[in-house]
Amino acid sequence: MTEDAHDATRQQREVAAAGEAAASVTDEGQGRPGIEPHITADRGIDENDIEALRAEAKQYRDHLQRLQAEFDNYRKRVLREQTTAVEQASRPVLARLLEVLDDFDLALMHAQDRPDFDRFLKGVELVYAKLLDTLRAEGLEQMDAQGKPFDPENHEALMQTGDGEGDPVVADVLRPGYTLKGRVLRPAGVRVERK
Repeated sequence: MTEDAHDATRQQREVAAAGEAAASVTDEGQGRPGIEPHITADRGIDENDIEALRAEAKQYRDHLQRLQAEFDNYRKRVLREQTTAVEQASRPVLARLLEVLDDFDLALMHAQDRPDFDRFLKGVELVYAKLLDTLRAEGLEQMDAQGKPFDPENHEALMQTGDGEGDPVVADVLRPGYTLKGRVLRPAGVRVERK
């Protein structure tokens, strides 16, 4: 047999196999998952099939509407919970600061009753220390700016002195700066000097 004859025989087999595959598809959908036997290319779609498809489409639409409503409710609930969480976040800090406020009230009452400057000063120093401890426990730290190179992210230049050409350096801290958990809460107000 020649090579051309082999090619012709192979092509005939491929055509026959393709014909068999096409016949199995139109054969009432038997043996193929997902194909309904009553919906075929030969018969078309009858009225019962249309009603079944409409009912199925209505079922899907109802399910989708329920899911959409559930998602909207979920979104609203999460938004309410987040709002409440933000509003309540400062509650523990304020509760601790109320103790400091109570101590200040006591100190002021005692200063009015029996004016003793030394005892009043000692009381105010104790209240100040308690306030610092409370704020430190929440992550507040005072910046160390004195003598450091000027950094506009950490320092606010309130004054500038010196006529030099060098890099600006913090000469004095006029208002302390603070960080809260590593982020700048308030930049230090400084006098900058160029040497």
